[in-house]
Amino acid sequence: MGGAPVAEVATDQLQVWVDQDLCTGDGLCVQYAPEVFEFDVDGLAYVKGPDGELRQAPGQRVDVPEHLRLEVIDSAKECPGDCIHVVRGSDGVEVAGPDAED
Repeated sequence: MGGAPVAEVATDQLQVWVDQDLCTGDGLCVQYAPEVFEFDVDGLAYVKGPDGELRQAPGQRVDVPEHLRLEVIDSAKECPGDCIHVVRGSDGVEVAGPDAED
């Protein structure tokens, strides 16, 4: 089975980033967690920080607000483009997204 134990994921700080090269612009992530994801004028999703500013540098991560953990993880799992990466802040291990161990 592998993957991180649920308790471990629940207590560790999570970070998220979007690979715009794979983004299909479906918008599920924006529907799940509009506080974290937003479309830019190019029609692709980006993460945004607590200041509301989009993080447009490739691979730039933002912290996942604790109250949105499940929404962000669900958006990574449901993303048709498999472009959302949710990682543990402590060690960078992917807990949801295309590189996560199931």
